[in-house]
Amino acid sequence: MIHTLRIFLYILLFIFSAVVLSLCAARLYYTLHLKPYDPLNYGVQFYDPIVVEILVTSIFTLFWSPFVARTIHARLEHRHINFFRGEIIGLFILFLFWIVGAGIATHTGNPPDPRTHWGNLSACWDYSSCRVLTAMLAFTWVSWIMVLALLATSFLFASANKAFLEPMHGRWDRRETFYGSTPMRNLP
Repeated sequence: MIHTLRIFLYILLFIFSAVVLSLCAARLYYTLHLKPYDPLNYGVQFYDPIVVEILVTSIFTLFWSPFVARTIHARLEHRHINFFRGEIIGLFILFLFWIVGAGIATHTGNPPDPRTHWGNLSACWDYSSCRVLTAMLAFTWVSWIMVLALLATSFLFASANKAFLEPMHGRWDRRETFYGSTPMRNLP
């Protein structure tokens, strides 16, 4: 049951990361192709470095999620990223990337920091660029929550079963475990 939950959470994380990726791409396209008469930044093209950080984080997550979900589902064992320890380290790195991106993007300061471009997003929902930012922030926080849930689930499972150096799929039946593409039952 726990393995099904982990696979489901990885699928959700993949979907949310894809949404964040598309929203970041929309934001970058908008800011890098401003019209001269656009009131944002007086029509001068720019990009937000935090949007690039969130974009890169979502790309990393898009590669990580299917890899681990397939490993858990197919009971594969890889030579270097084989253990729960590797999954937990990978999730912790993603956890840091997501929390930094979401935290910096959300921070407006009190009083508002002049270095932040976004300010209070609830005051500008009439504009599509503001709705894109709001949706990007929401999905960034939801993605962070998914990573946190996966990190907690994997860590608690590995702790309870003393399985930090066991395969990350969490099932240790030699008849149903694969090492690369070789079934374990064929190994001595």
